[in-house]
Amino acid sequence: MADEKEKQEQKEGELQIPGTLPLLPIRDIVIFPFMIVPLFVGREKSINAVDLALTKERLVFLTTQKDISNEDPGPKDLYQTGTVGMVMRMLKLPDGRVKILVQGLARAVIKEYTQEKPTYIVNIEKIKESPVLQPGLEIEALMRNVKEELEKLASLGKAISPEIMMIIETVNEPGRLADIVAANLGLKVEGAQIILEITDPVRRLEKVNEYLVKELQVSTMQAKIQSQAKEEMDKSQREYYLREQMRAIKSELGELEEITEEIDEMRKKVKKAKMPPDVEKEALKQADRLESMHPDAAESAIIRTYLDWLVDLPWSKTTKDTLDIKKAKKVLDEDHYNLEKIKERILEYLAVRKLHQKSKGPILCFVGPPGVGKTSLGRSIARAMGRKFVRISLGGIKDEAEIRGHRRTYVGALPGRIIQGIKQAGTNNPVFMMDEIDKIGTDFRGDPSSALLEVLDPEQNNAFSDHYLNLPFDLSKVMFITTANMLDPIPDALKDRMEVLELTGYTEEEKLEIVKKYIIERQLAENGLNKKLIEITDDAIKKIISQYTKEAGLRNLEREIASVCRKVARKVAEGEKGLTVISPRTIEEHLGVPKFIPETEQEDDEVGVATGLAWTPVGGEILYIEATTMKGKGNLTLTGHLGEVMKESAHAALSYARSRARTLGLADDFYKELDIHVHVPAGAIPKDGPSAGVTMATALISTLTKTPVSKDIAMTGEITLRGRVLPIGGVKEKALAALRAKIRTIILPDRNKKDIEEIPKDIQKKMNFVFVKHMDDLLKIALKKKVKAVKKPLRPLGKRIAAAAR
Repeated sequence: MADEKEKQEQKEGELQIPGTLPLLPIRDIVIFPFMIVPLFVGREKSINAVDLALTKERLVFLTTQKDISNEDPGPKDLYQTGTVGMVMRMLKLPDGRVKILVQGLARAVIKEYTQEKPTYIVNIEKIKESPVLQPGLEIEALMRNVKEELEKLASLGKAISPEIMMIIETVNEPGRLADIVAANLGLKVEGAQIILEITDPVRRLEKVNEYLVKELQVSTMQAKIQSQAKEEMDKSQREYYLREQMRAIKSELGELEEITEEIDEMRKKVKKAKMPPDVEKEALKQADRLESMHPDAAESAIIRTYLDWLVDLPWSKTTKDTLDIKKAKKVLDEDHYNLEKIKERILEYLAVRKLHQKSKGPILCFVGPPGVGKTSLGRSIARAMGRKFVRISLGGIKDEAEIRGHRRTYVGALPGRIIQGIKQAGTNNPVFMMDEIDKIGTDFRGDPSSALLEVLDPEQNNAFSDHYLNLPFDLSKVMFITTANMLDPIPDALKDRMEVLELTGYTEEEKLEIVKKYIIERQLAENGLNKKLIEITDDAIKKIISQYTKEAGLRNLEREIASVCRKVARKVAEGEKGLTVISPRTIEEHLGVPKFIPETEQEDDEVGVATGLAWTPVGGEILYIEATTMKGKGNLTLTGHLGEVMKESAHAALSYARSRARTLGLADDFYKELDIHVHVPAGAIPKDGPSAGVTMATALISTLTKTPVSKDIAMTGEITLRGRVLPIGGVKEKALAALRAKIRTIILPDRNKKDIEEIPKDIQKKMNFVFVKHMDDLLKIALKKKVKAVKKPLRPLGKRIAAAAR
């Protein structure tokens, strides 16, 4: 009451406010007249403004900055309307800041900035409020309404001091009431500034009333929410009381001792698991939580399951590697025929482990067609190293949680497939095979291939974090092996983390040896037969390989051998005695007519027919490409279900032939009166790839020059417009296809010399490889007679035909 009276007397005395004052920018608050507030001043300009004010009338102009984060606000960053304040007290703090107590006196507006350094000095003009005429009923009602609403707000918990409430009761002026209420509502800067700038007292009080109504609605809703929360808390306390009663009853019945024993047993398992310190600390913490929790609580089951996973994981269980290199090689040779490169890589790893015990496990990727033995090779590697073997299939998975696991907040949450596999193995260094890595999908649930980046990175997987465990697990000792049929679908980032080893498929000779050493013995055992009851000759096996299967692997071949064994087993079961010999002549009695007929050999050298070589996922194939010409208008027709790349190769071959027309003895415009048709037989089978370029060019030039192509030569390579022969892939498969077709001479690009090493030595001895750099060299070898250069150009074809007609 005394403060209010003092303010009233100060106003009545018409305090003289100078036209020039130091400016103190403030943030986060708007100062109203009659408002007393403490301020902390830390900026140099602001401290200078306070010092200047204290040397004169202790008056300072207070205005709010628009952006509170601005440490050095300029004139544009400050509101023009503010409050003239008096510095009542000042205290210097040890950290260099100043604490002042200021009282708002009157509204004012900035007219001009007269100085900016070392502090702002401004010319101001005091704002005169609009006079209020004799207060009417409407203004009286508005003032009473504001006072009542403020009381309601205080009763709902708003922090408004009792002194303010007493002062408000004595205020009879609408302008002053508006300023006092606005100063204590806790409004945002923007809203408070709007009220400060309104000069009409009644309009200002109406605006304050709007804010007051809104604040009252918010506080009412807040009180309702708190009431609901209190009810929920009371309910929880009641449940806790009832549970404690049940606990006391169980204690009397002796059931509580069983729970205590279970927790103690869990703690012993945690200690026995020899976990890393951080993991053990978390496990014991969860055990303590479980002990303090009611057994029937929903979360207790989740914690129990989580602890079971932690104690069952092989944190410190490691199998000892078999570091006897000769013994490991013997095991690998027993299980698999050939595959020397892969066997050599495994033996190299074992040799490094023998010399350096803490070496990281390799991450290998076996790429090859189905049935070549990728998965069984993983088992063989585990057996050779003396490690546990775990296999998971990644084909078709689309959820990242399959790899990383689900978070424990979900119902039925479990760790990912990686941690599950480690638990299944029971050691922390198994051979871990992930099949079908090229068939991983993606959808809205995440990208599993991205989750695998951490698993398959030796620099990161020593602290692999599963979402369920939420603890690091060391995967660096695990030997990861992935398998894929094709490399293309695997993301580049994932491919970069793996060492790719290709299994290209088996030759006919290799299949024969595998059947004799492994498959026949296995099928005899599975069908209850022995070597006294059945004998399959080598020629019969070769016929099964070439005429009953068409694959790079061995699955269908083993099925056919199993079918033969079942037929013989039936005869034995029906009472037939003696040895059954399976030969090429009797094989059809057991397997029916051949399923695949070999490509017919050419009997003669023909014009316009060249033998090409193609790669397929199941091995190599020979490809006869035919070309013919007829009268027409220069059209090129391509048939045989060709892909875009093969069509482009045909156009490139024709362009090359046209550019070499004179050298080939053709007229410059030979193509204008001819239609050319290039066909690749087996039209129902899609064909594509660049390696048929040289074959198309040879067939095309052969038919244009009427020169036959040698039937004993097969060729492969990509052609350019300049006639250069570019390298291709699948050399081993193509060479084997040529050998099956009884073609011993193969023309290859010169840059494919390096690939000959992949072909088995016995196959190399049977073949004659000719390497060429340019199409001219290839034509000299493939065409039966050499094409001589023509010294003078021939007449156009049309004129030659006319001359012949005459």
